[in-house]
Amino acid sequence: MSITALAVEDSLLSVFVRFGINLAVIFILIRMIYYRFSQKEENMFSFFMMGIVIFLLVSLLERVEVQIGIALGLFALFAIIRFRTVNMSAKDMTYFFTTIGISIINSQADLQPPVLGALLVNSVILTTALILEIFVQDKTLNSFTLTFNNHELLKPELRKDLLNDLSLKTGHKIEKVKIEKMNIDKGSAELTVWFKEKTK
Repeated sequence: MSITALAVEDSLLSVFVRFGINLAVIFILIRMIYYRFSQKEENMFSFFMMGIVIFLLVSLLERVEVQIGIALGLFALFAIIRFRTVNMSAKDMTYFFTTIGISIINSQADLQPPVLGALLVNSVILTTALILEIFVQDKTLNSFTLTFNNHELLKPELRKDLLNDLSLKTGHKIEKVKIEKMNIDKGSAELTVWFKEKTK
């Protein structure tokens, strides 16, 4: 039996074939793209399990008298309740919903032509994510706040020397700096510095 036939037929074997494809796509998205650029391990388990559960949920609900919209609505409600207390960035949430979207697309597998259509859609999503990661990684600066004790270097005309001094002390290539607070009596200042993260 061909892969194309498995992709369109309504059987348990078809579900597992599409499940394997979906798992491979999620692995590329999360392990090879998300983790490569974010280096965050704490979200990977949630992303993988979310993709797996959503895929099986949508696939199995096609075979029972339950509206997919209602099921996904309930799932979204529980997800919001669970993750509203978790400090997730907009980028992490985007990957979260992209994983859900990919799993829903792959669970249907009725794009024409069956196999090529699904591969093209998945390829577009993965390629777009990779291109955006490369572009954003090249443009985005990370920041943190620190206490600085050398008031002399805070003079506007010594800004270049300040950047060099901060780069040497922090180990990061500091691109820009902003003075948040100054305490003249204690001889200290609170600075926010921006640097470009090195890609591993």
